[in-house]
Amino acid sequence: MILPIQITFHNVDKSDALEAKIREAAEKLDQFHEDIMSCRVVVEAPHKRHHQGTLYHLRIDVSVSGKEIVVDREPGDRNAHEDPYVMVRDAFEAMERKLKDDERRRHGEVKTGVAAPHGRVSKIFPDEGYGFIETFDGSELYFNKNSVLNDAFRRLSVGMEVRFREEMGLKGPQASTVDIVGREASHDERTHPLR
Repeated sequence: MILPIQITFHNVDKSDALEAKIREAAEKLDQFHEDIMSCRVVVEAPHKRHHQGTLYHLRIDVSVSGKEIVVDREPGDRNAHEDPYVMVRDAFEAMERKLKDDERRRHGEVKTGVAAPHGRVSKIFPDEGYGFIETFDGSELYFNKNSVLNDAFRRLSVGMEVRFREEMGLKGPQASTVDIVGREASHDERTHPLR
């Protein structure tokens, strides 16, 4: 790695063992992408006093080729963990997948004939007109209401399965088209066939 790894602990006592685990995992990222410029990791817990039952939050920011690739694990996510070592392992595995995907895109290795990826709506902000999709590799993609096909933004809810197409936006990867999968997709068509 060209630049040092920056590790920050918030509301969590600094652990030399956990820091060593993070450094070991971060140093391996070089094998998945050739242009890593920096790696920042933040480990935090919501309340410092709780020792049992704490769901840790971990964020990894890796700078590559003028952009940021982020893995963010928050309490409440299905990927949240009480064990910080398991959380580190899972988050860095997700980062490895993202770095491999970015490296393939940079070299023009685009998969053809592959169905659109699926994910689940993880957050929705109806009044603001946007939301986030959690992909099956654990990352989150931003989308706005104009990306949702068939004027179905108002029908979206957290946990709903969707298909999406990913593209690079101004602030990083985002879903350019979002389509509801399954029964929810056909519900409105059955009740309002002319829409």
